[in-house]
Amino acid sequence: MQADGRNEAFRRVYDTYADMLYRLAVSMLRSPSDAEDAVQNAFCRYLDRAPDFRDSEHEKAWLLRVLINQCKDMMRRRKVRAWLPIEALTDIGVQAKSTPALDAVYTLPEKYKAVIILYHLEEMSIDEIAEALSLSPSAVKMRLSRGRDMLREALLKS
Repeated sequence: MQADGRNEAFRRVYDTYADMLYRLAVSMLRSPSDAEDAVQNAFCRYLDRAPDFRDSEHEKAWLLRVLINQCKDMMRRRKVRAWLPIEALTDIGVQAKSTPALDAVYTLPEKYKAVIILYHLEEMSIDEIAEALSLSPSAVKMRLSRGRDMLREALLKS
């Protein structure tokens, strides 16, 4: 592919997915600067690997998987976690208010938090989440169910 065609293709991918990836990264890392780094690294990997995708859903799933893995790597490397106040999320484009439910979501283990965020905040379907996280649809449904149960327990305690 020529340089102009490759640049055009990258611009299309960036324009289509950058905001969604950023919101997901902020919700996982709770730091705008770390989220920017994670998104940048995901797009760098996209440019380096230049994979061939079956369709736009495969492309979206690949980018989500790369971003989630990047966020997990960053959290593992982070010894002291700097938390972003939930109120600050509205300043960066996430349509969220500080609520007990949203606060409880951020206390969930990562595997449940990612599924809850993708389903409820990003409004992805179970099949889309399954493809993005390399899980079966039944595993996604189970994580949603268990995550909701954990949220219910946390909210009843508070």
